[in-house]
Amino acid sequence: MQDRVIGIDAGGTMTKAALFDLTGQELACARRKNVMAFPAPGWTERDPDAMWAAAAASVREVLERTATDPGRIAAVSVAGYGSGLYLLDAEGAVVRPGIVSTDSRAAGVVADWTASGLATMVEPLIQQRLWAGQSLVLLAWLQRHEPQTVARTHKISFCKDFLRTRLCGDLSTDPSDAGIAGLIDVTTGTYSRDAFRLLGLEGWLDKLPEIGPADEVVGLVSQPAAALTGLRAGTPVVRGAVDVTAAALASGLSREDQMSVVAGTFSINSTLHRTPRMSMSPFLQSAYPLGGYLATEGAATSASNLEWLVKTLLAHGGTLPGDLAGGLYEVVNDAVLRRRGQPRDALFFPFLFGGPDGAPAGLLGMTADYSFDDIMLAVFEGIVFAHKVDIDRLLSGNDAARPGVIRLAGGASRSAIWSEMFADILGLPVEVPEGSELGALGVAICAASAVGAHASLGEAVSAMARTARRHEVEHSRGAAHCAKYPRYRAMTEAMASAWRLPSRGAEAFHA
Repeated sequence: MQDRVIGIDAGGTMTKAALFDLTGQELACARRKNVMAFPAPGWTERDPDAMWAAAAASVREVLERTATDPGRIAAVSVAGYGSGLYLLDAEGAVVRPGIVSTDSRAAGVVADWTASGLATMVEPLIQQRLWAGQSLVLLAWLQRHEPQTVARTHKISFCKDFLRTRLCGDLSTDPSDAGIAGLIDVTTGTYSRDAFRLLGLEGWLDKLPEIGPADEVVGLVSQPAAALTGLRAGTPVVRGAVDVTAAALASGLSREDQMSVVAGTFSINSTLHRTPRMSMSPFLQSAYPLGGYLATEGAATSASNLEWLVKTLLAHGGTLPGDLAGGLYEVVNDAVLRRRGQPRDALFFPFLFGGPDGAPAGLLGMTADYSFDDIMLAVFEGIVFAHKVDIDRLLSGNDAARPGVIRLAGGASRSAIWSEMFADILGLPVEVPEGSELGALGVAICAASAVGAHASLGEAVSAMARTARRHEVEHSRGAAHCAKYPRYRAMTEAMASAWRLPSRGAEAFHA
């Protein structure tokens, strides 16, 4: 009896594998830390085969922990972060370390294209903005700086597609990954040859993967992959989707009056549309597997900032109770609970991985009487403010959606207090989907649909995606937080302006 599916999700910080039954109940989840490399300022890289080893070990763990006979696995599928880049040679070996989407090495490429007017010409062709970690921009950087890499590359790949290649050898991608990468005309679902031509990147065209549906069987688990994962050789492998799309599926996003918000490594805020948005260029835009298009605004300004603070500052020297397995996060959550609804003047700017227009990260406005509780409340509040900046832009323009509810996923959703702050500050009810790993659930839904466990992808979403809890807006509780938001915006702009001023050195100080 094949009554279970596995979803793998490789995110910014962790690679996870989760086992589900065909109703979407999560039976087990295993996680492995992704080891990041920072070989130069602004560079963020990852060893692709180490990530595959983490994924394989996680799959084996969920099978062993649940004593699941591999013969019960109907299919496996993969999600992963969008954009960035993985490159393979003709034998399937990695050409260079994988580039993560938080990488900023190519910021100069975007600046050049903006100054020359190329950006204005290209963005309408791909229906989204250009940014440093985007695959299209990274291809240009590699062409400029690593021509030997270009020459060795047989096929470009994205995070989830690389892992699927290791599972079954398939080299394709899906419309969500190709769209977020900035490589396609989102309206047609085909590669934008005009964009490649304008940018002088035609040499990459024959290295692009084929594009197919997220819920399609594309191969079978190979013998080598079976030996590593514990899966049965010949188990169907389904193409899968980028994590933004997978989380939206697992959240049950199916209507234009719903908004998907993921508070994790990135602030990811998405609305569903019948046609691609044209009144403004979203940060990301791609076709949605249930029909229509996801428009997304976001930045690396979300809950990963709290993770950095916990691991880098709070755990240092063991000065707080608990451990990084969860204890310190409980301490933080309790601190926020004690101060919620009564914030003080301090503002936290969650720009540790890059801020708008170069604004720096920091905590501003403290006085000597501030407590740990006050500071942690400011951190939670500042991250919600960063989402609000993205959401305000997303909901602007004459073709914007008008959502009536938020489906919240990511690390912040695990905290009921933080979820309530999202509702109170954003002014919309928040529904938190059931499950600890929504990216994995989203592609498990794709897997179940692909092998016919449900009649269609829509029916698979209806059967496997559920809401765990709902938080209503309490304006009185959120009023004090919302009153600080204009100052947050003004200070962000002021800091960005000051940070752009040239540094003239000590001689200027003493002049």
